[in-house]
Amino acid sequence: MKIVKPSRVKRDYVQTLIGTPEAVFPLLCPVREAEWVNGWDPDLVISQSGLAELGCIFTIGPSDVKSIWIVTTYDPLNFKISFLKVTPAETVAVIDIELERSSGGTLAHISYQYTAISAKGVTFVENFTEEYYDSFMKEWENECNHYLITGKKLIPNL
Repeated sequence: MKIVKPSRVKRDYVQTLIGTPEAVFPLLCPVREAEWVNGWDPDLVISQSGLAELGCIFTIGPSDVKSIWIVTTYDPLNFKISFLKVTPAETVAVIDIELERSSGGTLAHISYQYTAISAKGVTFVENFTEEYYDSFMKEWENECNHYLITGKKLIPNL
């Protein structure tokens, strides 16, 4: 047995979303995210309801490195959802999202924690910087807000 100290990074961000938690929460779904997230197109979704639910499994990514996502917490009454994301031979991630009602709509508390399980994963963890994460979260926030306001996906500037 080999036991090693983890190469791990955790990043937190709070998005300000223009919509109630009741409007935002259903969009945190592998199927519904395709309506508003550019480049989001899961390859497979395993779900009784056809949408996010506890135990829902989906895969996404290039054919040589598909990530496997599992919904590990699904609490629509308290607006909480968590995912376990495994990128084989690379990383294991825990993603937690909790929505909080605010006067302007919703605050989305989003946490990503990546742990490397290989040398390639260590490189990924090292490159998952605060600057990268903030940029990723701001892009996601803009896309979600655009969808909440217009009902349409934001077309990226090329």
